[in-house]
Amino acid sequence: MSTTTVAPLTIEDAELLVATARRAAEEAGVTVSVTVLDAGGNLLAFRRDDRAVLISGETSTRKAYTALQLDAATADLVDAVQPGGPFHTLPTALDRPLLFIAGGLPVHRDGRLIGAVGVGGGAPEQDHGFATAAVAALV
Repeated sequence: MSTTTVAPLTIEDAELLVATARRAAEEAGVTVSVTVLDAGGNLLAFRRDDRAVLISGETSTRKAYTALQLDAATADLVDAVQPGGPFHTLPTALDRPLLFIAGGLPVHRDGRLIGAVGVGGGAPEQDHGFATAAVAALV
């Protein structure tokens, strides 16, 4: 049996994710916080602008955690948490609250989950776009 080694998300990768999301937000005139987690949910990089709403830091972290735990874009999970949806009770089943608002994306390398990025501070659609730009920069 052979195993394939996939390079983990590095500090350099995390810094690139943060810088790219920040640049995309600044070009749109939005101030955001950005959180990058590794595959184990450990914080690799975080940036909160002093002009951002204070809660944006917690928001970006929870978006990244949600994307990591469910290996899905948070924007794609909104309907799943509505009453009757498959994840309706999930946020209370885990030890850390999840956040089902656009702006969290899993990060993959060679088809494997290696981390996640979360962006908070703009409108949900904007945060999703900033996170998407960041992940695209790793390719």
